[in-house]
Amino acid sequence: MSPIPITIITGFLGSGKTTLLLNLLPQLRAQNPSYKLALVKNEFGDVAIDSQLASASSITGVRELLNGCICCNLVGQLDTALEELRNTINPDRIVIETSGSAFPATLAMEVNRLARDTNGAYLLDGVVTVIDVENWKGYEDTSYTAKIQARYTDLIVLNKWEIAGERRLDECLDRVGDLEVQVATVKSDKGRVPMDLVFGVDGALARSLGTEASDGETANGHAAGHDHAKSHQSEVEVLSITLRGDAGSTVDTSKLENLLKSAPKDEVYRIKAVLAASSPVPSPDGNVIEAELAESGRYILNWAFGRWTCTAMSSASDEHESSTGEVLRMTMILARYESKKWKKRLETSGFIALDNDADGTLDVEKIA
Repeated sequence: MSPIPITIITGFLGSGKTTLLLNLLPQLRAQNPSYKLALVKNEFGDVAIDSQLASASSITGVRELLNGCICCNLVGQLDTALEELRNTINPDRIVIETSGSAFPATLAMEVNRLARDTNGAYLLDGVVTVIDVENWKGYEDTSYTAKIQARYTDLIVLNKWEIAGERRLDECLDRVGDLEVQVATVKSDKGRVPMDLVFGVDGALARSLGTEASDGETANGHAAGHDHAKSHQSEVEVLSITLRGDAGSTVDTSKLENLLKSAPKDEVYRIKAVLAASSPVPSPDGNVIEAELAESGRYILNWAFGRWTCTAMSSASDEHESSTGEVLRMTMILARYESKKWKKRLETSGFIALDNDADGTLDVEKIA
C-alpha cells in the first residue's frame, strides 16, 4: 500500500487554521467525491470544539488530543491516533492541526520517526503555517512560538489580509523576511487557498528534519537558550468553564454576547464553547448563514479577536463526550497572567448565566 500523506497545519491562536481546512474539503470532494480526509486535532482545554466543527463538515475521521500540547506531553498519543485512522478508514490524507502552541519542527520530526518505524506507512507532505495578518503584529514580538512556527515551515498562508489592508500586509511580510528564511507565501481568499498549493508542497524542509533541527531546536522540543516550558506552553493560560442547570435549561445569549463584545484581544486570545440556547449568539458582522436555528438546540461558538461564529449542531447525538449533557462547556485561552483576573470576572459579572435568571451552577477552573 502507498504511504498516507500527512500535512501539518500550524499557526498562532485564532489565525484561521480550521477555516483553511474546512475550505479545502469541498475542493477535494469536487475532484474526487469519495476522497477521505482525516484529521488529528489538538485543542487547548478539556472540551472538543474545532473537531466538532470538522466532523459536521463531513471530514471522514476525526481524532481529538485534548488538554495538552501535541509536541510535548501528548506526543505519545499521536502514534495511536494515526494508527487508528489508518486501520479503520485508511484515509487518502491525514491533516494534523495543532493547538496553536506546538513547535512544527518537533512535530515534523515525530511524524518522520513514525514513518520510519512503520516501514513507510506515512509520508510527511509538508508543514503549512497560517498567519493572521491583522493580529500577528505584536504577537510575533511577544511569542517565541509564533516566530518558530513561521520559521520552520514549507508554506506560509497569509490570512485576514483583506481586513488588515495592504500596509499591514507589507509590515507582516517584512517581519517574516526578518526571519531570514526562504519560505513560499500565499494570500488566502477569506480563508480559502487552492488545494494544490497546500497539498503537495515542496516539503523538503519538513522531511529533512531528523533527530536534530537547525538553530538549536532538538527532538524533544527544547530550543537553545530557552526553557521549553517557560517559552512555550506557559505563553498562554487556559480556563475551563462549565454551566449546569435543570433539564431543558438554556444559556442567556444576550449576557454571553456582552462577554464576546467586551473581551480585549490583548488579554483574551480565543473563546470556544458548546452550548444549549433557544437561538444563536448573533455574529458581529450580521452573518446569518452561521446563525441557523439548531433543531438540536445546541450550538458551537468560536470567537477570535473580537469576531465569532455560532454554528448550529445538526444532531445532539453527534456531540463529543467532553460537552454532552452540559448547558455550556467553554474554553477561554488567555494571555499570560490573565487567568486569575478573568476567573473572578466570570464568577461575578453575570456574563455566563441561564435564561430567565434560572438557578444554575457555574464552575470556572484554571487548567493550564
